[in-house]
Amino acid sequence: MENEAFIIERIYNAPVEKVWKAISDKDEMKKWYFDLPQFKAEVGNDFQFTGGHEGGIQYRHLCKVTEVEKNKRLTYSWRYDGYEGNSFVTFELIAEGTTTRLKLTHVGLETFPQNNPDFAAKNFAEGWIHFIETALPNYFQN
Repeated sequence: MENEAFIIERIYNAPVEKVWKAISDKDEMKKWYFDLPQFKAEVGNDFQFTGGHEGGIQYRHLCKVTEVEKNKRLTYSWRYDGYEGNSFVTFELIAEGTTTRLKLTHVGLETFPQNNPDFAAKNFAEGWIHFIETALPNYFQN
């Protein structure tokens, strides 16, 4: 895999405070993302969750919040229990009047075992596209 970040951007018809709450409040996150009971938008916070393809292997994700700038930026590490590699997910928010531009960047995907098809770049892309293009817009419509 090439050492390229996965990046996706989307503009939401919601103020930056509402988008921030959606990506930083565990009770809101479970409505569109994952149920992350240990999550806190605080630097140093460790959290984990289990996920994978439906009917396939479920992987324990081990994450740590590394950067928080309220209403602007949230970054956390993302790795898998028992596997090599570590990556970072960053949500950047840019207020544009009554709308908000969200830019999601996932770097370090090339550090995961390349002989495991579950860690292929296309799988990360499919997942993030679902969350950013479908699940989060649906959340804002409710």
